[in-house]
Amino acid sequence: MKSRLQELTARGQSIWIDNLSRDLVHAGGLQRLIAEASVTGVTSNPTIFQKAISQGEDYDDQLRELVGQTDDMREIFFKLAEDDVRDACDVLRLVWDRTGGADGYVSIEVDPWLAYETEKTFEQAIELHEAVDRPNLFVKIPATVAGLPAIEDCIAKGRSINITLIFSLARYAAVAEAYLRGLERLVASGGDAAKVASVASFFVSRVDTETDRRLEELGNTQLQGKLGIANARLAYRHFQETFSGSRWEALAGKGASKQKPLWASTSTKNPAYRDVMYVEELIGPDTVNTMPPETIEAFQDHGDVRGDTLLEGVDEAKRLLEQLREAGVDYDEVVETLEVEGVRKFTASFDELIDDIRAKRGALAAA
Repeated sequence: MKSRLQELTARGQSIWIDNLSRDLVHAGGLQRLIAEASVTGVTSNPTIFQKAISQGEDYDDQLRELVGQTDDMREIFFKLAEDDVRDACDVLRLVWDRTGGADGYVSIEVDPWLAYETEKTFEQAIELHEAVDRPNLFVKIPATVAGLPAIEDCIAKGRSINITLIFSLARYAAVAEAYLRGLERLVASGGDAAKVASVASFFVSRVDTETDRRLEELGNTQLQGKLGIANARLAYRHFQETFSGSRWEALAGKGASKQKPLWASTSTKNPAYRDVMYVEELIGPDTVNTMPPETIEAFQDHGDVRGDTLLEGVDEAKRLLEQLREAGVDYDEVVETLEVEGVRKFTASFDELIDDIRAKRGALAAA
């Protein structure tokens, strides 16, 4: 009998864990998640690394080694992170080999302070790929306006990219277009499209949090808790349309793989909502759901796999956007706010992370 998580993978959805730490990789936790929870990928961001590095002693020995090498806290962080990501890539290499490069990826993010700087984002993404030096690495680039050309350029250089912080349907369409143009440039230059992969990380629960807040202020609770799922379903429809037809078939004929939608921020923030609703309602082939450990455990315990739920309610999703407009909620304003806040939260976490490294490094040097 298949477990609930195995039922998801049987429907063509990958399960990635939104958690990365040295302990997870070295203590066998990642291997267990692969074996017992069907996990086939790992993502990370500054907040996740901040928790891992600031808590415990797992990084102390390497920090001691770095004490006399550099005073650049950012450089120290990326050295720590690159080692963790490289080791996680090695653990997941068997998955990557078994799936022919369709799965088994680990993500590392560029410095979030570069979110509005195209050239520096591109340069660091290339540097991170070279430093980690694993075929199953994704470098995460935010889907800001400045990030889009960096994404295209990285794909054109044959580098695999995880595009993060996508909230709007228009920006998702621009991300998919950047991927296609990058592939076309790669093929035109004689590159091998089969060696490049990408996912588009579309955030879910944060959309409901911001929309629900606005609806609460308007005294309209009937539409709460709906936009996150509707938004993702409409994005999936665009995915199906984009990765079909003659343009895509020409690239597929050169070995290119589809840029899978990845559902991010899938733990529910509102305790009134079912704790696994962003998993149950977003099931479908050629997708990834990245979850924190508690959501994986909850879904394994009581999740419901009733079918390809991403295909349900698409017409209702379109009507919801109109209903929200009539209720006084500006969709474009919501998603723009979320992008700005997303970058701000990541930069704040990154600053806190750097401060933690500086403090711990100082304590180790004085010991």
